[in-house]
Amino acid sequence: MPQFHAVSVADAAALTLLTEYFSSPELSFRQPQGTYHPTYPLAEQFVPPQGIFLAVLDEPTSDGPAGNDASGAYVGCGGIRRLGSAEGENEPVRFEVKHLWIQPTTRGRGWGRLLLAELERRAAELGGAEVVLDTNVSLATAGALYQSTGYESIPSYNDNPNATHWYCKRL
Repeated sequence: MPQFHAVSVADAAALTLLTEYFSSPELSFRQPQGTYHPTYPLAEQFVPPQGIFLAVLDEPTSDGPAGNDASGAYVGCGGIRRLGSAEGENEPVRFEVKHLWIQPTTRGRGWGRLLLAELERRAAELGGAEVVLDTNVSLATAGALYQSTGYESIPSYNDNPNATHWYCKRL
């Protein structure tokens, strides 16, 4: 089973995972405006109570280590950040899921689903009433994950040039 470690997005492990995420072939889709535009997260947005960033650790098995050392290897990441609302509005506290990613060699184990559930749990602990996220139509597996875990399509809530679909889930 994976372990989820809270890390700063500025940590070496997080930067390595984010670089892998941004350079992964599935993000090579073309947009009407051009190609995918990577945006590294700002560290202050992923620190409690504003949010959190998790690295997924693959523990070594009895057959040997999962990575280069006996302690396992980081194989994925994801974060949540609180979205602001105008002062005085009676909107629910909303967190956004960002950069949910599992390395291709680790996919198929259900760890993306587990990571998403852990991010939702952490959002609820931080006072979130709902979580939102955006994705691109070309990322069909991601869209299927979100729909199968209770996310519903919503109108665009941001101006992300890479997004074509937006989702929301009540916690």
